[in-house]
Amino acid sequence: MIKRLIVSCLLLCSTLVLSAQLTYGTTGLLHAPSAEMQKDKTVMLGANFMNREITPPTWYYHTYNYYLNVTILPWLEVAYTCTLFKAEALGLKPYGYSGFTNQDRYFSIRLRALKEGQFWKYMPAVVLGTSDPFTSSGGGEISTTEGNGYYSRFYIAATKHFNIGKEEIGVHLSYLYNRRKEYKLNGIAVGISYNPTFTPNLRMIAEYDSKDFALGATYLLFNHLHAQVELQRMKYFTGGLMFRITLK
Repeated sequence: MIKRLIVSCLLLCSTLVLSAQLTYGTTGLLHAPSAEMQKDKTVMLGANFMNREITPPTWYYHTYNYYLNVTILPWLEVAYTCTLFKAEALGLKPYGYSGFTNQDRYFSIRLRALKEGQFWKYMPAVVLGTSDPFTSSGGGEISTTEGNGYYSRFYIAATKHFNIGKEEIGVHLSYLYNRRKEYKLNGIAVGISYNPTFTPNLRMIAEYDSKDFALGATYLLFNHLHAQVELQRMKYFTGGLMFRITLK
C-alpha cells in the first residue's frame, strides 16, 4: 500500500518541477552532484523530510533539514544547511528534553570552472564543490573522519545536455571523496536527467551517488515553488519543497 502511494506521488508530480535541488540544499541531482548552476543572484529556501536510509548512521531515525542557498556570482554558489537532531539521540531526555531540540549545521560551496560549451560545442560544464568541509569542534579540523562533519564531501562534477529530437537529456558524471569512517562517499557518481517537452516544469532523475541508486522528480509550481520526491534504492521515500527567487 505504501509503495503504491509513493508511486502515485511520483506520477502526480509528473503532472504537477525544474532544475533539481539536491536533497542537501545545493544545486544538483538528488544526492549526486551536477555541474549545473543557478542564475546569478538566485536565492533558494527549502526544507526536506529525510528518510533515515539517506542520512549518516548518526541519524537512526527519520529527520528533517532546511537550508538557505545563494548564487552570489554566476560561478559561485554558497549554501547553509541544518539537519535536526532528536534529544533522545543526544542523551538529553533525562534533562527533560524530547523530540527535535538540536541541529547539525554546515556550509556548502560550489565553484564553476567551465561553462557548458564554453570553448567548443561539446564541452561539458565543470564544477568543483564541497559540503561540510570544516568543523570547529576539537580545535578545528578539515575533512573529519568521525564526530562532527557528518555530511563532509569533496567533488568534481561534469554535466552535458543533449537534444534528442525535441527532448533534452542531461548526462552527469562526478567523483566524490571524503574521509568519513561511517559514511563513505568515495567513488564515481552518475546521473541522467530528462525534461519532457509535454510538461516543461517537470524534471525526472535517475542516479547512482557512489553508494545507492535513486529515482526522483522535481516540479515547478507557481513559478517559484519546487517540489521534489525521490525513492532511494527504489523504496525509501524522501521529499521536500523549495522556494526560489532571482534578485535583479
